[in-house]
Amino acid sequence: MEELDGEPTVTLIPGMNSKKKQMCFDWGPGEMLVCETSFNKKEKSETAPNCPFIYIIRKDVDVYSQILRKLFNESHGIFVGLQRIEEELTGKSRKAQLVRVSKNYRSVIRACMEEMHQFAIAAKDPASGRQFSSQVSILSAMELIWNLCEILFIEVAPAGPLLLHLLDWVRLHVCEVDSLSADVLGSENPSKHESFWNLVTVLVLQGRLDEARQMLSKEADASPTSAGMCRILGDLMRTMPILSPGNTQTLTELELKWQHWREECERHLQDGTFASSPRLESLCKIMLGDEAALLEQKELLSNWYHFLVTRLLYSHPTVKPIDLHFYAQSSLDMFLGCESSPEPLDNILMAAFEFDIHQVIKECSIALSNWWFVAHLTDLLDHCRLLQAHNLYFGSNMREFLLLEYASGLFAHHSLWQLGVDYFDYCPELGRVSLELHIERIPLNTEQKALKVLRICEQRQMTEQGELVMLLAYPLGCLGTLRPNSADITPAFSPVTPGTGRKLAFIF
Repeated sequence: MEELDGEPTVTLIPGMNSKKKQMCFDWGPGEMLVCETSFNKKEKSETAPNCPFIYIIRKDVDVYSQILRKLFNESHGIFVGLQRIEEELTGKSRKAQLVRVSKNYRSVIRACMEEMHQFAIAAKDPASGRQFSSQVSILSAMELIWNLCEILFIEVAPAGPLLLHLLDWVRLHVCEVDSLSADVLGSENPSKHESFWNLVTVLVLQGRLDEARQMLSKEADASPTSAGMCRILGDLMRTMPILSPGNTQTLTELELKWQHWREECERHLQDGTFASSPRLESLCKIMLGDEAALLEQKELLSNWYHFLVTRLLYSHPTVKPIDLHFYAQSSLDMFLGCESSPEPLDNILMAAFEFDIHQVIKECSIALSNWWFVAHLTDLLDHCRLLQAHNLYFGSNMREFLLLEYASGLFAHHSLWQLGVDYFDYCPELGRVSLELHIERIPLNTEQKALKVLRICEQRQMTEQGELVMLLAYPLGCLGTLRPNSADITPAFSPVTPGTGRKLAFIF
């Protein structure tokens, strides 16, 4: 038996004292019923229970979030579309189509995150605001992880373009610089703004050197004494060689140009060109990839993976994918030092930089609050043919196992269960039997819902389940108003006569 990755979380149930009273429970597809019971009859039981309630503990509470339901609905269409175009995914267009699907998933995550952020701002009570803000953080982490997996596993970017993708990744997810830029540029005298040099430094840390040069030109106009130094540093920023999309130069040519440029930066630093301006000298050191100078900007870097990408930009611009894990681990160690230990997000990103897909999925399954992320990411990676050899010991593969878990959670919701049907359909090994088990447990409280379930049974030739639905729905009056030709399915109810063994009949 495998050891647990950590102690399971403890769920406290109000009013229950497990030391004095026994508890009984019963599992459901997505919920668990818990209540107090008297198990030891030798002891005298109290006349009244301490906790005279039955509690429902839900496993996937996110399905009850109005905003996250939009995430589930939108991603369902992307998922189904991906399954249907599988046969068309051939040749060179395959990767491009899979990247497009990945970007579609990310756009859905971002849309939900932005909407959740607006709810957090508009929240009237602090508790709701904190809850929405927590969801924003989770969605932001999900997009951050997904985007990195897209770069490393789906784009499979080679040396050169890899750094460009990582720069875009950091710029997208460390976006405070845009609001900072708006504040500084919106002031009457930008070069005198208290955050001016922080802005210039962040722009350099993110490799946005054209914008940094524009800011330096404002400093040169406002301060004639530093104009010469600003011009020299601006020229170094302008001439820094970097591989751009569509550029035909080889990596060898890029490395040669970069080495000459680096030597020029070192010459200016050694000659004391910026000695009279500590800020400009610090920027030159950053552009040389000086690790001490970079670590002095911890607050502006904000996290270790930003530090990693900046370090690669100015020290190893042609880094190969196979070497990423080495730089990632050393950057994490240097940035955190002895002050703190890695968070779950750090472990997930590190597993991605190590190209350990299964560890990424495992860590995400532990850290995230629902199965949506791992189910859809695993399905996409499976279409990239990266999980073909990974089967689980209990008869299913990883993709199918996670899709089954996600679909089971959807069936706990009064309307999202309809989405779960399609996820079960695309699980070839255990999907049908799982659907049969879940469809029998759907509460049939309206005629419309009963008809939907019957139609699902008809489309999949699930006769036995359809008969059971008829048997459950008819006494409740859900099918009592049906007439022939009133719907695509006209059920004919034939009551079971005692002793005859007659069953329900379907007329389609």
